[in-house]
Amino acid sequence: MGHHLDGKNTLVPLIDRLNKYPIGLFDNDKLRRILELLFSEKEAFVASRFPLEEATLPELCRQTGLTAESLLPILEQMADKGLVMDLPYNDMTYYLLMPGLIGFFEFTFMKQRADLPVEELARLMTEYLYDDPEQGQGREFFGSKTPLTRSLTYEEHIPVSSVITSYESAREIIRQADFGAVGMCYCRHKKEHLNDNCKKGAPTKGICISLGTAAKFMARRGFAEQRSTEELLAVIDRARGLHLTHITDNIRHKPSFICNCCSCCCELLGGIRQGFINGVAKAAFMVKVDQETCVGCGLCAKACNIAALGTEMIDGNKKSSLTIREDMCLGCGACIGTCPTSSLSLTSVVRPRPPEKKKDLFIKILKEKKRFTPFLISGIRKKIRRAFGY
Repeated sequence: MGHHLDGKNTLVPLIDRLNKYPIGLFDNDKLRRILELLFSEKEAFVASRFPLEEATLPELCRQTGLTAESLLPILEQMADKGLVMDLPYNDMTYYLLMPGLIGFFEFTFMKQRADLPVEELARLMTEYLYDDPEQGQGREFFGSKTPLTRSLTYEEHIPVSSVITSYESAREIIRQADFGAVGMCYCRHKKEHLNDNCKKGAPTKGICISLGTAAKFMARRGFAEQRSTEELLAVIDRARGLHLTHITDNIRHKPSFICNCCSCCCELLGGIRQGFINGVAKAAFMVKVDQETCVGCGLCAKACNIAALGTEMIDGNKKSSLTIREDMCLGCGACIGTCPTSSLSLTSVVRPRPPEKKKDLFIKILKEKKRFTPFLISGIRKKIRRAFGY
């Protein structure tokens, strides 16, 4: 647990460093208390000295002025806490400082922790994310033109005339991954520490999927457990049965996670419900209703995870009619299986194409937020250092 003698001074360099990421952290007293609890003073110093890209131990020794013998145990502890990601490659290990969101906020509640005051952190993180959403962290997370995440469509509801690409298919994303794992849902676990449970009965454990390099790190450090492709596909099927919404990286090449999200717990979908209707990129589909067969039962509206569906009375209040907020609909199809009269379907719509890779996504957001210059300079410096071997 962190012990900062003067949080207003010792945490400033750390916050400045974290705010060079595409999604920074809005500075206020709640954030500083969260960082005090998660980072020791030594960890906060080391984190503040991280370059924007991955770095080796010798590179971090030069950045921090610490010896390898003193720095390595700090990095190991930070990796166990989810503050940095260690990336073994051939005979070298690279280290990457995690952003706050999506990053060490989530890792904090992705395993059982006896070393942290989890109830206090759950309250602080919830208040931090939802207090003053227009000017606070909500604006920072959801306010860029290009969203960090996107929705996936339920494939069985896609019309025969439509084509779904591999990057839009949760099942195909899983099949193409070289490694997969399942872990604890950060959002639901945090809610449990606030004495609140999922209204849809979605599980906390074994429901969130990580893929590729991120999954290897998470399995190695106890944040997730490796699963076979078939086991991961079964997780997707279970999520569909609970009418959850699949959310992934807003990229086409090798997404690193698939979260299975509900309306009551998920903070990504909570942002949409708070008014950031473009905070999660929408799938290339939209729900439509056959009003002739719809009986206005409202089951689909209850299933919708972003409150995009509703009912209104017509014919002198004798019949309910389904209403759809097309500007909010994610095209996920979570609602369709609830309809007793098969009145709902999906129709194709034109959406912006996601960036190819995560680096492309980050660059795009950084440019939109006018933060690209530090990233560019850091990349040039890294190339020079490695070219000259220092």
